Amino acid sequence: MFDRDWHAWHADYDRPESVLSRRLAAVQEQIRDALDELPPGPLRALSLCAGQGRDLIGALAEHQRAPEVRCRLVELDPRNAATARDLATAAGLDIEVVVGDASRTDHYAELAPADLVLVCGVFGNLTEPDVARTIGHCAQLCRTGGSVVWTRHRSEPDVIPGICDWFDAAGFELRWLSDPSTGYGVGRHLHLKDPEPLPLGTSMFTFVGHERLNGGNRPWWA
Repeated sequence: MFDRDWHAWHADYDRPESVLSRRLAAVQEQIRDALDELPPGPLRALSLCAGQGRDLIGALAEHQRAPEVRCRLVELDPRNAATARDLATAAGLDIEVVVGDASRTDHYAELAPADLVLVCGVFGNLTEPDVARTIGHCAQLCRTGGSVVWTRHRSEPDVIPGICDWFDAAGFELRWLSDPSTGYGVGRHLHLKDPEPLPLGTSMFTFVGHERLNGGNRPWWA
């Protein structure tokens, strides 16, 4: 997990032409669309492996529903967590950032099931069985009518068709999927079933890292 400097990794967000920057814009658009579709009233949002929180913070910064959303971001790297807090403060947002292992269900129990769940920059760092297992846990993290927004790289083997099948099997409906020609994968799935209980003390996945998964050949924007 620690082979890469995950704080330095975020630098490409500041390059508008980068794949990571373009993917971020797509994720933010899907977050805003999900918020627009939710009914009036208080909302809850969870972000796994949140990094610097640029996706959720950027989407909420000028969104009319921002004051209604209670957010919890979970990130292991304390430098990224500190940056997320600074970005949220600069945007005038009251967002909770937890430094900890994002795979642990205990971090989400208070707010689950949530209206919005972000699993961005995660699936490309997991084995395929763990991707499927994490999607199963999304059915516990996300309420009925809530959305999961996720990302995954498109390099071979392209697991995105399988991701969509796993979401379908877990009771979700595909609402949007980025075109393969973009070079990145972003999806949003709507939860149609009643949420399952979220067990405490459970690890949802093991963060292997995309470099270890394929001998350093997977793209860094996993």
